[in-house]
Amino acid sequence: MDKVHNNLLQAIETNWLSFVISIVVFGILYYLARKRLGFGTRVLIGLGLGVVVGIVIQNWDVETKGITTFGSIYVSLIRMLVVPLVFVLVLNSIASLTNLEALRKIGLKTFAWFLGTTGVASIIGLLIALLFNPGSGIKQAVPEGFQAREIPTFSDVILSLVPSNPVNEAAQGQVVPLLIFAIFLAVAIIKVGSKKPEAVRPVRNLIDSLTQVLHQVVKFVIRLTPYGVFALIAGITAKYGWDTLQELGSVIVTSYVALILHFVIVFGGLVWLVAKVNPLRFFRKIYPTIAVAFTTRSSYATLPVNLEVITKRLHVSPRIASFVAPLGASVNFNGCGGVWPAIVAIFTAEVYGINLTFTDYLLLVAISIISSIGVAGVPGPATISTTVVLTALGLPLEGMAIVAGVEALIDMGRTAVNATGTTVTSLLVAKSEGEFDRAAFEREEEDEAILNPA
Repeated sequence: MDKVHNNLLQAIETNWLSFVISIVVFGILYYLARKRLGFGTRVLIGLGLGVVVGIVIQNWDVETKGITTFGSIYVSLIRMLVVPLVFVLVLNSIASLTNLEALRKIGLKTFAWFLGTTGVASIIGLLIALLFNPGSGIKQAVPEGFQAREIPTFSDVILSLVPSNPVNEAAQGQVVPLLIFAIFLAVAIIKVGSKKPEAVRPVRNLIDSLTQVLHQVVKFVIRLTPYGVFALIAGITAKYGWDTLQELGSVIVTSYVALILHFVIVFGGLVWLVAKVNPLRFFRKIYPTIAVAFTTRSSYATLPVNLEVITKRLHVSPRIASFVAPLGASVNFNGCGGVWPAIVAIFTAEVYGINLTFTDYLLLVAISIISSIGVAGVPGPATISTTVVLTALGLPLEGMAIVAGVEALIDMGRTAVNATGTTVTSLLVAKSEGEFDRAAFEREEEDEAILNPA
């Protein structure tokens, strides 16, 4: 007991300043919440304070563990919800359908938008990389001991998607097999319910009750978002200094230009031209999703927030949101599978003096779309997608090692684009199915889906 007590005192002494800073910022954010300042505004304030505090901590050479601990707690609480959310919400969404034809229609539309936007993202990444030429003038040795991740075989990919022990896979956080298991159960409920409605009524009631309870737990956790965003962005800002940014600044700039163009032109264009919605209003309503995705760098961690945003702020029906959002967190990789592999491929070709032809460019886009499907059940989709693309083009895999130093910074933007793509697809599918409440969306007052703590 004394040893634990001494270790605790030592940790507090080492990290006391970052603890104090965190408590002061948390006090400010809590005060703003008590004053009923909007949730989205507090998220942005938390993000801004995180950048400022991160810069100060780096200049003062202060230990960051005191702050990053709070960020880790926030991410853990959100990840706690992912497995039950995916299972219950997908089950509830599909089981609420009256027939399997409706499931087929929604599924086809969802995948068409996911894959189509990933292909466009790859083209944008390719064109911007060719324009900026981020590998020009970079002469850097490959880090010692670097080993590229092995590309999974087709059999491995298929096996990783098929559930064998749902309980064990849920414990390991394997979301895709659990999602597929939920689909099997939901389809069975629809089939049995079409013949014996009374037999599945208790199951439907249980699923509905679980959904409502989970939504309440989500609200509890999401209230912590401004605090979590502050802690996460402060830790990231303090970790990456100007040396890292300057060394591979061209890669960072190229990536963010491509990501922003995809975000504004593709997503904004689809929202405006297809959904007939004001893009500025749309982006204003979804920025809690963008902020959480940007700071956590995890589509799964963003899922609870995204569900609340899609249903409560965009006013998409829970039936559509509960199907599209969990699926998007698993297979929608506009940033990781579209933009990023294209940029790394052009970067690697330039660094190693390899000429790519127009045919290679077409192959790059095609492989990006295909690999975005194939890595759904594999951890680290950006790394695997990039490995597949580089291998298909005959480029050295060591190119990934050169950009590894700044990948975490770029991953923030990639994840934000991934999560936004899922939100856009939810809106497009809901609009086509007549399950988008346009009148509620158009209301000028703020949709405080995520309640201010009283």
